[in-house]
Amino acid sequence: MNVHAKPETGFPRDEAQVRHNWTRAEALAIHDMPLMDLLFRAQTVHRQYFDANRVQMSRLLSIKTGGCAEDCGYCSQSAHHASGLKASKLMEVERVLAEARKAKETGATRYCMGAAWREPKDRDMDTVLAMIEGVKAMGMETCMTLGMLSDTQIVKLRDAGLDYYNHNVDTSERFYPEIIKTRTYADRLDTLERVRAAGMKVCSGGIMGMGEETADRVDMLVTLANLSEHPESVPINMLIAIPGTPLEGQDKIDPIAFVRVIATARIMMPRSMVRLSAGRTEMSDEMQAMCFFAGANSIFSGDVLLTADNPGEDKDAVLFAKIGMKPMELDASETSGAVPSPERPACTKTTSAH
Repeated sequence: MNVHAKPETGFPRDEAQVRHNWTRAEALAIHDMPLMDLLFRAQTVHRQYFDANRVQMSRLLSIKTGGCAEDCGYCSQSAHHASGLKASKLMEVERVLAEARKAKETGATRYCMGAAWREPKDRDMDTVLAMIEGVKAMGMETCMTLGMLSDTQIVKLRDAGLDYYNHNVDTSERFYPEIIKTRTYADRLDTLERVRAAGMKVCSGGIMGMGEETADRVDMLVTLANLSEHPESVPINMLIAIPGTPLEGQDKIDPIAFVRVIATARIMMPRSMVRLSAGRTEMSDEMQAMCFFAGANSIFSGDVLLTADNPGEDKDAVLFAKIGMKPMELDASETSGAVPSPERPACTKTTSAH
């Protein structure tokens, strides 16, 4: 017996193929595999496209906080909820750029800016565009989440150099009305489709632990994986139950259940960056390490995530040192404004919170 021979995986050779025709039954079968098999399969897929010991570092800044007209049940920034969060005006461009410089100095390669709007007003677009242009000039990737967009606004964001647009689907279409009533699931998908058609990359994921069922988590992944192109970034958030919001009393999701979603996302969307997003302050080092093994390869750095706490660079550095992971370096081609082919392997590149 050759003790050095690679074990038979039991998985088809095309297990990491990019597909857009997933069924719920197929996805649920993957999600429900014995955990060791699921993790092994996810890690096998992950290594076909990424360096398994590198993590992409992003920084997220709230450029306009609170007073949002949407009623998202998880969000402290909704004007519908008594969370005690004070609304603020849109930040000045230079302040945003100063924060972006700090983020770059601490290793972030992508700068994400979020505004608590249902949709941006045209009067604010010049300021938003100046933020994009300024961050882009620093050599960082740019991402924004501004709510729904008009076609004219989409074109302006693209022409300013915006790399990614974040618009989370949050959960399944079935469970969505239990969480949000001011905007439909179709509205979300329409925005994603028009952003993609304009040539920008898509960042879209969801939130686990809102009271949804396992089938809802799987259905959300099926929705994303069956888009015409997979989102280049898929943030998976763990609910932060914020006092004053409708979900403040929600029980925490089981860590293993959360890891299963990460692994299933990696298998179904093998070339996407899967981001371990909101909720990391509630995760142990062991849980985060398991998420990385399951295929997560992106995090938000810094001690604030929109309006919630985040572990901060020091804690992340300690964790990375423990498990031998390093920040991912940015491929210069990724800030050139060109949109890569979805068929090109991504191994050489580099709240919900997006």
